[in-house]
Amino acid sequence: MKIPQHVAVILDGNGRWAKERKMPRTYGHKQGAKTLEDMCEIVYNEGIKYFTVYAFSTENWARPPKEVVAIMTLLRNYMKTSIKRANDNNMRVRVIGDLDKLDDDLKESILKLEDATKDNTGLNFQIALNYGSRDEMIRAMKKMFIEMKENNEDADAITMERFSSFLDTKDIPNPDLLIRTSGEERISNFLLWQIAYSELYFTDVNWPDFNREELLKAIESYNLRDRRYGKIKEEE
Repeated sequence: MKIPQHVAVILDGNGRWAKERKMPRTYGHKQGAKTLEDMCEIVYNEGIKYFTVYAFSTENWARPPKEVVAIMTLLRNYMKTSIKRANDNNMRVRVIGDLDKLDDDLKESILKLEDATKDNTGLNFQIALNYGSRDEMIRAMKKMFIEMKENNEDADAITMERFSSFLDTKDIPNPDLLIRTSGEERISNFLLWQIAYSELYFTDVNWPDFNREELLKAIESYNLRDRRYGKIKEEE
C-alpha cells in the first residue's frame, strides 16, 4: 500500500463528541488533544513524514469566550510541555499561522518548542494556529511585494514558485491527503493553495474517536485514487 508523504487533518467534532456524552465542549477539546498526541506516533509509525493539523482558525475567535480560553489553555500547555516528548520521539514541531496576533507568552513558548526541535529528523508535525488560508496568502503577497519593490521588479517577476516561497508552508511539501473528521465536507479556509492536487477524504468519525483503524481507511481510499495532476490516462 502506498503511504502518502504528507497528511493534513481538519480536526472537527470535539464539541459534538462531548455533546453526545452530555459533557461540556471543553471536555471534547481535552480528549481531542489526547487523540492528537496518540496520532503523532501512529502516523509516523505508518511511514508518514509530514503531519499538519488545523488546530485553531482565524475564524475560531468568534466562538464563545469560555471555549476560546479553554482551547488556548490546552495549546499553551502543549507548547510548554512538549519539548521533551518531541525530542524523545525525534519529532520536529512547527506552528503555522499569524503568530503576531497571539499573546506574547504563547508566542515565546512556540518559538522555544520550534527551536528545540528544529534538528529532529523524524515526523514533521505542523500545527495551524490562528491560521486561515486567505490570511496566509495576503500575508505572503505583502511580503513578496515588499521584496519586489526593494528590487524594483515588475509583475513579470511573480511566479507560482516565488509566491509559494512566502507562504507559512514554504519548507513543507504540499499535502497528498487531506482528511476532515465529523461528517462535514468543507475545506474551511485550510491550505487552499497547497491542496490544489491533494486527495480529499471525509469521515463521519469525530476527532476524539479517530484512531489507527480510521487512518488506514483514509490511506486505503487514497490508494484507490488516480492522481493525474490535470493529465489524462494514457489509454484516453
